[in-house]
Amino acid sequence: MATKLKIKKGDKVIVITGRDRGKTGEVFEVMPQENRVKVRGVHIVKRHMRASATQQGGIVEMEAAIHVSNVAHVDPKNDKPTRIGFKFLADGRKVRFAKRSGEVIDA
Repeated sequence: MATKLKIKKGDKVIVITGRDRGKTGEVFEVMPQENRVKVRGVHIVKRHMRASATQQGGIVEMEAAIHVSNVAHVDPKNDKPTRIGFKFLADGRKVRFAKRSGEVIDA
């Protein structure tokens, strides 16, 4: 079941549980159908790839998807995990903000 995720591509997140707890990285792929995200440098797995016309075969390390509940957005003010809220600015735009510091995330 697809739900609206508060984490978007390009966001800086921190892993809050699992084997990579404490690692931070940038989200480079969001999969709302599976409620999962891929974070650069987090949850590295090895895959045995067959050679193709464009790439060489062998054992390749790549990032695997991690469940969205296992990551938290990083507060832009103090680099700690925070929850996300929504509010409307004076000009009528709806933006995301960090609940820890009140800092607006969407510039």
